[in-house]
Amino acid sequence: MTAVEVERRGPVVWIRIARPDRRNAYDLDMARTMISAVEDAAGADAVVLTGTGGAFCAGGALDQLGDPDPVALRALFTASHRLVHAIRACPRPVLAAVDGAAAGGGNELVVACDFAIATRRSTFGQTGPKVGSAGVLGATNLLAVQIGEKRAKEMAMLCRRYTAEQALALGLVNEVVDDGALDEAVGRWLAEIHRLSPRYLEIAKISSNQWWHQSADNMSSGLGMLLQAVGSEDMREGAQAFLEKRAPDFRGGRCAAAADEGAEQ
Repeated sequence: MTAVEVERRGPVVWIRIARPDRRNAYDLDMARTMISAVEDAAGADAVVLTGTGGAFCAGGALDQLGDPDPVALRALFTASHRLVHAIRACPRPVLAAVDGAAAGGGNELVVACDFAIATRRSTFGQTGPKVGSAGVLGATNLLAVQIGEKRAKEMAMLCRRYTAEQALALGLVNEVVDDGALDEAVGRWLAEIHRLSPRYLEIAKISSNQWWHQSADNMSSGLGMLLQAVGSEDMREGAQAFLEKRAPDFRGGRCAAAADEGAEQ
């Protein structure tokens, strides 16, 4: 099994993230594979993005952040930017089929997709400030258009988790189905798309990208700030705490340093 499975099922391109051992967090090669698959889907009816093993996607892999390589992280962050852009620029509808956790950058993939269907056991939310990062590729900008500014800030800044039913009420997903009924529901949506004009679906999608384009400069500047923060104390502590499965202590080191400085004075 490859880390990203790309399959053409009739007129639909299925992209399945297959790293359940890390909740389908993607690395640079996986991001590039997904970008190529989306960009090559112009001749399809639609694209379905999904995960395996009881998770949708946990965003970019965090195993590098505890001891970050600036060059490698720059490549991964930039590829993440390209991936969400590819989804929005794809002339065909892109549907997120969510079964399990959509967290961090995975939640932002849901934001980027045109439609989203989730099982009842699915959960949604950002992880940024909790793990020494920030959701600048959708959660801090485009998400506000989808669910409202206050709710978007709550999700992006406080890192709360939301059930599928809550995500539906917020407007983050289009439909919630019983566990085990996801493929049937996706098939129903794809059948509806297949009956429509591809040309005018493309026009409608590109025209509806107004708010995406309004967010583009903000995403680029946010990405730049993330890159400048590579190797920061907060990034290292957040990633290390995540990997060690403990609560992060972002202020302990600063307080100790301040106390030492005060003692020296």
